[in-house]
Amino acid sequence: MDNKQEILRLLRSVADGTTAPEDALLELKESPFEDLGYAKVDFHRSVRQGAAEVIYGAGKTPEQIAGIVSTMGERGCRNILITRVSQEAADRVAESVPLEYHPLAKLAVAFPAERKQRGNIVVATGGTSDMPVAEEAALTAEAMGNRVTRLYDVGVAGLHRLLSNLDVLMRARCVIAVAGMEGALASVVGGLVDCPVIAVPTSVGYGASFGGLSALLSMLNSCASGCSVVNIDNGFGAGYLASRINQMEGLED
Repeated sequence: MDNKQEILRLLRSVADGTTAPEDALLELKESPFEDLGYAKVDFHRSVRQGAAEVIYGAGKTPEQIAGIVSTMGERGCRNILITRVSQEAADRVAESVPLEYHPLAKLAVAFPAERKQRGNIVVATGGTSDMPVAEEAALTAEAMGNRVTRLYDVGVAGLHRLLSNLDVLMRARCVIAVAGMEGALASVVGGLVDCPVIAVPTSVGYGASFGGLSALLSMLNSCASGCSVVNIDNGFGAGYLASRINQMEGLED
């Protein structure tokens, strides 16, 4: 029982008499997680949160990643996200499971399958150097079944580039604004759209940017209403949150 639809099917089968209540109870009891020793794989994550468990690749060995992914794949999980994973580790994991690797974002999708394209999320960057973080956000959102439009290198150093895409921004259900330096892009976007804006500060910049701290503080102090801020370089967190917003109850496929 790895998602809400499967649980509903089980409950309906109990209701119509095709499944005994005792069998249904056993199936539910066996489902929550599996202990691999080095990881407890959470199969009910998608039931509670609407998306399967995501694997943070940094600090894990390729063997551990492959073990977690294989266990999830055996339970029918598809489009399993692995973030912050190196090319070398991804190549090792790909020897045992189907894998798509995106080197710019250092993100992989295991057991790739057809994905829905719901709603509309826009991912915008201040500059080309912000693209690794932006791609982590965009690929996360796409793997979770969202339609994503990319607007790269539209920062405030050339504001006309952003303004020429107002129609794209105004059709969005959520905008992810990714920027380093002084992080002004989020405030500008926040003043143009009527949807939530997720600001992602990046560590792009010279000395006094303090590894993204200046962009973070600027975004936190934005005077544009409707902006929320995630951690420095946290493209995954922005993509996940944008998916939640984009797929609020009631959105049709």
